Amino acid sequence: MRFDTLDAWLDWQAALHPRTMELGLDRVRAVWRRLEHGSFACPVISVAGTNGKGSCVAMLEATALAAGYRCGTYGSPHLVHYNERIRIDGEPVDDAALIGAFDRIDQARGEISLTYFEFATLAALDLFARAGLDLVVLEVGLGGRLDAVNLIDADVAVVTSIGLDHTDWLGESLDDIAREKAGIFRPARAAVIGQRDAPAALREAALGCGARPLQQGVEFDRHGAEAGWEWQGPDGRRHALPLPAMRGDFQRDNAAAAITALDALRERLPIPRNALRQGLGRARLPGRFQVLPGTPSHILDVAHNAQAAAALATNLRAFASRGLAVRVVLAMLADKEPEALFAALADQVTHWYLTETDDARAMARETLHARLGAAGLAAEFCTLCVDPAEALARADAASEGEDCVLVCGSFTTVGAALRVLGHG
Repeated sequence: MRFDTLDAWLDWQAALHPRTMELGLDRVRAVWRRLEHGSFACPVISVAGTNGKGSCVAMLEATALAAGYRCGTYGSPHLVHYNERIRIDGEPVDDAALIGAFDRIDQARGEISLTYFEFATLAALDLFARAGLDLVVLEVGLGGRLDAVNLIDADVAVVTSIGLDHTDWLGESLDDIAREKAGIFRPARAAVIGQRDAPAALREAALGCGARPLQQGVEFDRHGAEAGWEWQGPDGRRHALPLPAMRGDFQRDNAAAAITALDALRERLPIPRNALRQGLGRARLPGRFQVLPGTPSHILDVAHNAQAAAALATNLRAFASRGLAVRVVLAMLADKEPEALFAALADQVTHWYLTETDDARAMARETLHARLGAAGLAAEFCTLCVDPAEALARADAASEGEDCVLVCGSFTTVGAALRVLGHG
């Protein structure tokens, strides 16, 4: 055993590989073969997308659990605790399980160098292979074609949406990004496209590899705007569905994609009507318009690109429709575009508190301030803060009654806020 604590393993992994991120499957595939697990006996659903993939994964997991199935779920990044990334039966795996998986991977890899993310992916797969599961749900971390998750041939692959993000890695155009995400599609298997106006390249890629495309607005759709909405698929309907527990009309698009994925597995994994209703009503995802109780209201959202910012703005407008003051605590990563968040939210925000997290990739608060200033943020509506703790303290102190404080910009920003607010 190389280390006996989870923190020690994670610190070592962070420094092991010469690059923080290196896309490609050769190294993880070689180590996976050495672990000698082979293919999963149970169905596997992989979920990619610019936005919405976490929500879709949460709905798949909650529905499978409500139906009485044992489900393993992998996602990233985590908000507060690393263990959040790997769940079995809805619960994060414990430190001992992770340490055991890391030790097996370390012994199997020999001289093969792995990134932090690749260690996490292999640990999830190793633990799932040992757990006797009925369903495995894998969230793709970045792109699809070269993401470590893609070493597994999914029985159903879902792409929730395509937007401009991670362009340095995935390409400058929506079609380029679509082709990268389509890399999780497999011949003769369902390829669920959860976006009505998805780039044409996504469906073309599905057809090109011999997958069976199921696209929202074409092979499946959802109808109705309130509780009691309906899903219609290639071979049936689901009536009188409850609104998803997560806020936003777009969550019904994610729910429809999740239902379509499960429907494609109905011969192997039938889902009773009540289980589907319970799953949609129970699925929760921290950091996605998460409203914490108390005054002022604290709203936490990991939105960090234009597509997510638009959804956040819609939810915020509905939440703060009574004319409440809205103060925003914002910190972002250096490769993101704060202008997109500013453009979406500016007309609703009373004051901005700009800060930075301790993430090595964080955008300096001075850079954030300069970029938003160039985009039109006036100095009198802006305060620079050393860290999220100071930003939250200042925003809270300035708030009255039922005003709300919105924390957004990245997973690390929301994670820091959860710790400061005592929810971590």
